[in-house]
Amino acid sequence: MRRSVGRSGIGTGWVGLARMTGKILVGLAVLCASSVEGATVVVYVSEDQVFSEPILKDFERETGIEVKALYDTEETKSTGVMNRLIAEKNNPQADVYWANEPIRGEVLKQRGLAEPYFSSNAKDIAAAFKDSEGYWTGFSARARVLIVHKRITDKPASILAYTDPRWKGRAVIANPLFGTTTTQVAALFVTLGEERGRNFMNALKENGITISTSNGESADLVAKGEVDFGLVDSDDAVNRIRQGKPVEMICPDQGTGQLGCLILPNAALLLKGGPHPLEAKMLIDYLLSRETERKLAFADCAQNSASSRRRDAQ
Repeated sequence: MRRSVGRSGIGTGWVGLARMTGKILVGLAVLCASSVEGATVVVYVSEDQVFSEPILKDFERETGIEVKALYDTEETKSTGVMNRLIAEKNNPQADVYWANEPIRGEVLKQRGLAEPYFSSNAKDIAAAFKDSEGYWTGFSARARVLIVHKRITDKPASILAYTDPRWKGRAVIANPLFGTTTTQVAALFVTLGEERGRNFMNALKENGITISTSNGESADLVAKGEVDFGLVDSDDAVNRIRQGKPVEMICPDQGTGQLGCLILPNAALLLKGGPHPLEAKMLIDYLLSRETERKLAFADCAQNSASSRRRDAQ
């Protein structure tokens, strides 16, 4: 026997469905809110705190996600937090590593400390500035440049000037065990070969080159006139120029057949086994965004976009 459903029965059914749908929507809203409210992300940072902290504060304000950041010191740049990450491998504490250059990102990849992540914001970033397997992605690059005191008339135009007897005892370089100077030396060995690379390093010692604790100290020694020139990151040179110091910035080795100017991007890594993987991906997306690169371009670090399309837009 077929059972008919009256108009009132249909109405009751729709009311019940509406109530159930309302409860589901409320539940989803609570779930979405709880995924942000009280959320945290832990990031270890090698980029200078004066430049990186404002970016992280903006992310915190815009997303509601609390950022717990651990910053490298200037003297142990890149190696301090990297060694901590290695020590924490079996008990990960951090979610994201913001490296100030990619070589440490490659080390963490090889040691099994990073996870691949292909951010949608990485599409425009040049292939040379990101790992093809997604283990690290570069953004906001800076150059390795010569900072030269203005009193010098015949200025050095190559990093090979370090080995020229003319500059004996008159130049400075940051400790090559740390920071971007490590990457510079590694690139030299790749470009020149093992023998010529070793000869270059020995020539530095023989030529009485001063070894500083950091690129920042190198820039200050040049600005004070205690040495004639040094090899630093472009943000170190730009910062002193904006302060009105008597220095100039030179992009080295721009002639035919010369070494060229080394360009180093920052790098963002998703850390394996981190306690907050969702928030970690959100932070990486933010770091790789056009807006973050714009902020770092107009800050005193004066960094360039790692994307040719974004550079054209700037």
